Amino acid sequence: MPKYYTRACNFCYGHKSKVLVKKKKTLPLHGNEKISFDCVELISRKYKKKIPLKKLSELPKVLKKKIRVDLKNITKKKKNFANLNFLKLPNIMGVLNLTPDSFSDGGKYNSINKGTKHAIQMFKSGANIIDVGGESTRPGSKVTNANQEWNRINKILKLICKKVPVSLDTRKSKIMEKGIKFGVKIINDVSGLNYDLETKSVLKKYKIPFIIQHTQGTPENMQINPSYKNELLEIYDFFEQKIKFLRSIGIKHNNIILDPGIGFGKNLKHNMNLIRNISIFHSLGFPILVGNSRKKYIKELSGKNDTKNRTGGTVASSIYLMMQGVQILRIHEVDEIIQGVKVFKELIKN
Repeated sequence: MPKYYTRACNFCYGHKSKVLVKKKKTLPLHGNEKISFDCVELISRKYKKKIPLKKLSELPKVLKKKIRVDLKNITKKKKNFANLNFLKLPNIMGVLNLTPDSFSDGGKYNSINKGTKHAIQMFKSGANIIDVGGESTRPGSKVTNANQEWNRINKILKLICKKVPVSLDTRKSKIMEKGIKFGVKIINDVSGLNYDLETKSVLKKYKIPFIIQHTQGTPENMQINPSYKNELLEIYDFFEQKIKFLRSIGIKHNNIILDPGIGFGKNLKHNMNLIRNISIFHSLGFPILVGNSRKKYIKELSGKNDTKNRTGGTVASSIYLMMQGVQILRIHEVDEIIQGVKVFKELIKN
């Protein structure tokens, strides 16, 4: 029998959603009655069909059993951690790059004063957590020496960990361990825990929340003809296998976030398929993070209307992702995205 996947779809957000959930016409996403769904899409590598929840009883027994298991993961309430509130959509992870060569803001906040001020301002504006990184992982970038990476971030990191919740964006176990001792709340490894073999030992030792991101290749080569037979299902399988492995080595907690890695070893077609079908990852039972801010897909879609900060495309994709139940957005322009979300939520009120 082929492997089937369950994607929640036909989402409703806001007051209407809560009414529908109470009348049991829809199911809540992760226990959040503000967003609910009334349909699932059953997917295999050769098959795709949308099925209303009320029609699930008509399916063959083996498929009903599979969907029931997935629905349990999709609907169960998530426990909050690291200043993230999973009954609030979306949570915002503000980006603080402390690199000279990041693709959109390299060198802009490298001084202690500018970096600290920007982190605090993003938090005051409504960011739930600030993601600090000292190594550029833009397409074509090369590995930064661990000492150089730590020298870029350590003074600012020590200061802001006392003032705001911090996520540490690094692939290196030594940087992770030093950051944890400063008080970082989450480890964000863009390599999917694959770059440094000691990473898993650090995560196990400190029991700290972490993000698993999918990347095909390395930053140096990831955008040189990325290829998949089915990117959506292959990335789902990657997460499923990674979680199974982590459980096998003794990492039992559920403070884990999944990031499909938009732009990390994906072309425009891959990125669009992932964003349009992002809700498939809810059936894995963990919160989803998407780094949609300022990415190349916005330029590719907007053509002559591309802009430096790509704010319009980031706002549009952020609202779309929120409506698919994505819990966390990794964002450069915090005020602009929160502004767009606030206006959108007001407009859809009944």
